[in-house]
Amino acid sequence: RTLLLERADITSGASGRNHGLLHSGARYAMKDSESAEECIRENKILRSIASNCVEDTGGLFITLPEDADTGYGMDYQQRFVEACGKAGIDARAVTPQEAIKMEPSVNRRLIGAVVVPDGSVDPFRLCSANVTDAEIHGARILTYTEVTGFLREGNAVTGVCVKDRRSGATAEYHAPVTVNAAGIWAQGIAAKAGVNINMYPAKGALLVFGHRVNNVVLNRCRKAADGDILVPGDSVSVIGTTSTRIPFDECDAVNATPEEVSLLLREGCQLCPSLASTRILRAYAGVRPLVASDDDPTGRSISRGIVCLDHEQRDGVPGLISIIGGKLMTYRLMAEIATDAVCRKLSVRAECTTAEKPLPGSADGRIASVSKRFPGKPTLGQKSAAGRQGDLIGRMRFDSPEDGALVCECENVTLAEVKYAVAELGVRNLSDLRHRTRLGMGTCQGTFCIRKAAVALAKALGDESLAPALAEEYLNERWKGLCPVGWGDTLREMEFMQRVYKFGKPYSYDEV
Repeated sequence: RTLLLERADITSGASGRNHGLLHSGARYAMKDSESAEECIRENKILRSIASNCVEDTGGLFITLPEDADTGYGMDYQQRFVEACGKAGIDARAVTPQEAIKMEPSVNRRLIGAVVVPDGSVDPFRLCSANVTDAEIHGARILTYTEVTGFLREGNAVTGVCVKDRRSGATAEYHAPVTVNAAGIWAQGIAAKAGVNINMYPAKGALLVFGHRVNNVVLNRCRKAADGDILVPGDSVSVIGTTSTRIPFDECDAVNATPEEVSLLLREGCQLCPSLASTRILRAYAGVRPLVASDDDPTGRSISRGIVCLDHEQRDGVPGLISIIGGKLMTYRLMAEIATDAVCRKLSVRAECTTAEKPLPGSADGRIASVSKRFPGKPTLGQKSAAGRQGDLIGRMRFDSPEDGALVCECENVTLAEVKYAVAELGVRNLSDLRHRTRLGMGTCQGTFCIRKAAVALAKALGDESLAPALAEEYLNERWKGLCPVGWGDTLREMEFMQRVYKFGKPYSYDEV
């Protein structure tokens, strides 16, 4: 049996703090062909097994006049297309006119473009589907449970010591093999076992815009740099990222800085000029779990390849495996590599089937098909739930008119979906609920819905007295993403939010 330990909620690390880009691998074709090949293979697999989490937007790599001045003109574009072909990526050059027809919001000063099979993926939905799949296959999932140390018999790791971060309770779990899959925190986890992993914490900041300004992923056709990818996802567009090395002790509390916001907005306008007049909803940041390289101060050139470490062979510590590097796009392959290593340790002979079997919600997750499961004409809330939950929608109950009431009007989240998330998806607070339903992620950022959502969630959890604390916890966390973009309409929203909830936040106008 498998036990998954997560120190917060799922997607609380880099898995939920990224672009949501379904990489074609084209970005890596020129400098990291191995990663490019992995990306395009996994791209095709995810379209098949996680269709409910993926949107086939297509992608454009555009060349601007100033790119030619720095060595990334049309000659570079031709080499780029050839490199994509070698990696197995279907890439073709198109004229500026064709590119504008594909994506009207693109910078019309472009002098060339390349079409690639990029897309967007909802990382929250994807991670939730994987956790649900694991539970269906007998795994046990413990969130908000932090590993504090290892159990040992001589040099061997025989299990872990953990602490429940909500109750403070401690426990021990024994296992013949422990897999360290903690992202950038893998270095610290390994150190608890007395082994060294040299990780590179590369912070990346991103901006979320108030509506979906583009329908095709936009990239710059040049060497990877800051602010050169604009990804459409659900009802918004996301521009990113930056890449800055930070100390390990800052990895737990990363936020976008004003300087990063200005840089991303400036560079984003080179891809899509209308961003200059589009409201920014929020800013956020994550930390890439890169394997360290001594000769790259930014992390841009470090391979996104996967590294699997057998610590018995490497460090003389039986019972421990670490899986590091990689990216969201190659998560499934990382899991396959790590699981194959575990099977070898346990003398288990079984073929991995995760590349063929659809994840829960994606067997037939098309909205048109799923919506037919509702009696009569489906409501807007039911259609939205069908889009998020896919063919798992059959587990959601609309037993009364109250269940169909909208809790979050921006994202069309119903009371029925809130109840479902608590009963079936392990939701225990409003951030958990946001990860699984998009509640509070719309234009108002929770101003209008969080009071209702807190009451609904508290009732579903069986303790109505929890509502005020649930709401305050959520809004304080969302506030962090509003502060770096606190001007114009966003500043007005922030002032309104404070007046609605009157939590007495100690923020001055200067801080905003």
